[in-house]
Amino acid sequence: MKHSQAAAEHRLLRSAGVVSAATLLSRLTGLVREVALARLFGAGAVYDAFLTAVRIPNLSRNLFAEGALSSAFVPTFTDALATGTERQAAELASVVATALTLAAGAACLAGMIFSPQLVELLAPGFARVPGKFALAVLLTRVMFPFLLLVALAAEAMAILNARGRFGVPALASACFNIGSILSGLALGLTIGKRWPHGMILSMAAGVVIGGALQLGWQMPSLLRTGVSLRPRIDFRNPGLRRIARLMLPAVIGNAAFQINAIVNGNLASGLTDAAGRTLNGPVSWLGYAFRFLQFPLGLFGAALASATLPAISRSAALGRLDEFRATLAASLRMALLLTIPASVGLAVLGKSMIGAVYQGGRFTAYDTRQTALALACYSVGLAGYAATKLLAPAFYALDDAWTPMAVSLASIALNAALAIGLAKGAKMGHAGLALATSLVALAGSVALALALRRRIAGLEGRRLAASAAKIALAAIAMGVVCRLSSLAIHTHLSGHRLPHLADLAISIALGAAVFYVLSRTLRVPEIRSLEAACYTAVSHARRPEAGDPPAGD
Repeated sequence: MKHSQAAAEHRLLRSAGVVSAATLLSRLTGLVREVALARLFGAGAVYDAFLTAVRIPNLSRNLFAEGALSSAFVPTFTDALATGTERQAAELASVVATALTLAAGAACLAGMIFSPQLVELLAPGFARVPGKFALAVLLTRVMFPFLLLVALAAEAMAILNARGRFGVPALASACFNIGSILSGLALGLTIGKRWPHGMILSMAAGVVIGGALQLGWQMPSLLRTGVSLRPRIDFRNPGLRRIARLMLPAVIGNAAFQINAIVNGNLASGLTDAAGRTLNGPVSWLGYAFRFLQFPLGLFGAALASATLPAISRSAALGRLDEFRATLAASLRMALLLTIPASVGLAVLGKSMIGAVYQGGRFTAYDTRQTALALACYSVGLAGYAATKLLAPAFYALDDAWTPMAVSLASIALNAALAIGLAKGAKMGHAGLALATSLVALAGSVALALALRRRIAGLEGRRLAASAAKIALAAIAMGVVCRLSSLAIHTHLSGHRLPHLADLAISIALGAAVFYVLSRTLRVPEIRSLEAACYTAVSHARRPEAGDPPAGD
């Protein structure tokens, strides 16, 4: 039993490693995109409008296309594969794609019509800055078709993951990042020069083009699995009905972070200085900081979630509750091993990270300090974000979408109270909004874990707590060493970018070494599992031969 469990954990880690490697490339290309946008637009009114505009279709995408759909579709499709036939699974995929096209298309049309009302909801403070509100409305209308494209891309990703193919869908985000920035720049430097705000409008058009590339990249792999996503309307399909039944509570269950983002964006857009003037920058500072947080969250949390959901869905479909429990617990422990030290590193070295990547052009040293402050506050909740990505879909695999919904509703109320209290009551400004988001993420993950423990008669809680304590101790020591190293480097080096780069090169390496040695000394079991997975990946690496399938497909 122990041998089979260890083998299952090993397979899960290898799958997560594939996703993590692909996600690393996606995050790097996303970082290049963010740097280009930061250099072009800085952290002012134009980029505030762009961030708010792109957030609107992104909110719809996360609520319906990727969030609720993935949570409801993957368990249903996996069940069809495990208990039905390949033909039934392929038919389900086509029926869902058709229904999704109709629903997302209607949502795009409605969103474009009601863009002024949506912008007013998300950023009422924009109306007080001349031209800012109108620009945000225009950008929202340009980018709304992105929702339809990314909805279909999300279904393609879910199908490939359920079939055990992780590399290609994980690289789809890189296609979006590369396609959106290159097409946006190409349009901006040519026809974009003819109109006011032509460059930012071109970047908005690039988002739509990038969405099309994200879908197109996955289609060849999808076709090789025997799924063609042909138009097919069948509202009586049992799988479609199950997905629809799960999606309503799943929309609410996945909505906490998105609704909290609306509340926090609303508050950020109205923050003022000591003289009562509306600030230009808080929305951008929070956006840049959270984008940076997405790097470890995608690299670790999302990668583990992508590999874990198909595995626990199969276990649930076949009634193997012990296997379900062991797989999920192993993923949670691994998530803590990766995210706790990452959160400490972001808090300690955030200023150097932001300065090395973003500072320059219209992105000033002041913007660097404010963004680093937001990043430090966001990093507090990194482990909570990652745990939620694992725990919430586990309920959907058990055909229970109501428990995450209840936790979500409670977290919405908690965020509103914390955001107002910290940002305005405690006068923490945008940092208070970031900290509120983190505290809500931690509280939500704990609530989900407690509810799931009752549902499946345990979650290996003692083992999880012991690992968390050891990991936290090693991470704290790592943080102290990184802080001392950072102070010494900035004291002895001067210049615009050199101190930041030297700090990252030396302090990250030193901190990683300290964390590894202490983890081994404290006998953190997950560190050995990670070593074994890395060793296997390296030892099995070989030069591809004729006839080999593409890597990650």
